[in-house]
Amino acid sequence: MSSMSKVGDADFEVEVISSGKLTLVDFGADWCGPCKKLHPVMDALAAEFGDRIKVVEVDVGDSPEIAMKFGITSVPQLLFFKDGMVRESVVGLLPKSKIAEKIEQYIDR
Repeated sequence: MSSMSKVGDADFEVEVISSGKLTLVDFGADWCGPCKKLHPVMDALAAEFGDRIKVVEVDVGDSPEIAMKFGITSVPQLLFFKDGMVRESVVGLLPKSKIAEKIEQYIDR
């Protein structure tokens, strides 16, 4: 069973860019209410998809370099990485079913 792990400026390259699988990055912050609501959804998706995907979170306050590099101006924001590149970006709180649909679309490619 997989779960969401936390990454930052120091390990983003290894954990996300060099990942050999679809990696869903949840950019958020401790002070963000919608971000807190999204955490259980992301944990559930990580468990549901298991080893087929990687799900990580980045706190924009703790990792400003990564947030700036990817133009994160609003949280929560999800970035879908595949083959080291951002394939899609979604700002705001989405239902679990919509995020799961997006995941399926990328792991089947």
